[in-house]
Amino acid sequence: MVYYLGRDVAIGLGTENSTIGITAALDAVTVTAAASGTAMALGSGSAGLVSVWPSVDDVTGVDVGIGAMDEDITYFGIRSVTKAEIKKETTVSITRKKKDSEWDTLYNDARYGVSGTSQAWPGLEEPTATHGYRIFIQLKSASEVLSVPNCCVQSHTVTVNADGVSEETLEFMSYVTPYIATTCVTGTTNAF
Repeated sequence: MVYYLGRDVAIGLGTENSTIGITAALDAVTVTAAASGTAMALGSGSAGLVSVWPSVDDVTGVDVGIGAMDEDITYFGIRSVTKAEIKKETTVSITRKKKDSEWDTLYNDARYGVSGTSQAWPGLEEPTATHGYRIFIQLKSASEVLSVPNCCVQSHTVTVNADGVSEETLEFMSYVTPYIATTCVTGTTNAF
């Protein structure tokens, strides 16, 4: 697990579909055509360091966790136990200052990204390589970019302090191995 302060990274957030994207505002999700062949991204912020994807503004922290789930396999008549890796999981938690209801709407209406149609994917069918979100985490030193493909929204929390300042956290989860490169990895995920 690694934790970055918002001032140390730039976050880009887009869909996996190269022709359509999602805009979430005012308690409604709109699926629209993407411009110039790149998926549209959530957030209306400036381009930041991740120049192809609009960035998430007012980020206070990013928590990245990479883990694996093992299962113990026992054999009848043998005293040894075999550990078998079942799946790998990557979680990305983005915390920002709450300024609108965009992430509330995203969590309630578009957790799984877009399908190949003009609506948000409800998650009731087998996913393909074009389902979900892609997250880019770029160090401000511009030395490397972590690209996490095929993410879905796992949770959304809002924190209200006594000062009246509120933050919100959107947690994404993916079972696809992330890419670490010097630029954003935007290619389609390989089918298994």
